[in-house]
Amino acid sequence: MLLNGEGAVFVAQRIDMPSDAWQMPQGGIDKGETPIDAAWREMKEEIGTDRAQLLAESREWLSYDLPRDLAGRLWRGRFRGQRQKWFAFRFTGEDRDIDIAGTDHPEFSTWRWAPMAELPSLIVPFKRLLYRQLVEEFQPLVAPLAR
Repeated sequence: MLLNGEGAVFVAQRIDMPSDAWQMPQGGIDKGETPIDAAWREMKEEIGTDRAQLLAESREWLSYDLPRDLAGRLWRGRFRGQRQKWFAFRFTGEDRDIDIAGTDHPEFSTWRWAPMAELPSLIVPFKRLLYRQLVEEFQPLVAPLAR
């Protein structure tokens, strides 16, 4: 979760999903990599910047299951969901530092800043519970940023 100085959250629309859904960057952990190292790498790979300061780590690993109709199609049917470790970062750059099109393998078509409270309504339905959990845990970080 990348938060700007007003406490809004970076969200983007995936290139490969024709949907109105918006999501936060996320990604896998490579062999031998720690979760925090993966978070920094994925931030740079997906949004073109790592101009940020670590604020918090989720207390627990969070997970979601894919709906049955997607489980056999996504990820070549090898996985039925994901278990994720989340981190909150304060963005220390300027909006122009974000370059979703200039990454090696662009994943997003467009991006914007959204109020944290809106996150669950922006994501695909099967990830809403996970996003609600993140909002509940990371909401206290917003007020100090917006001062």
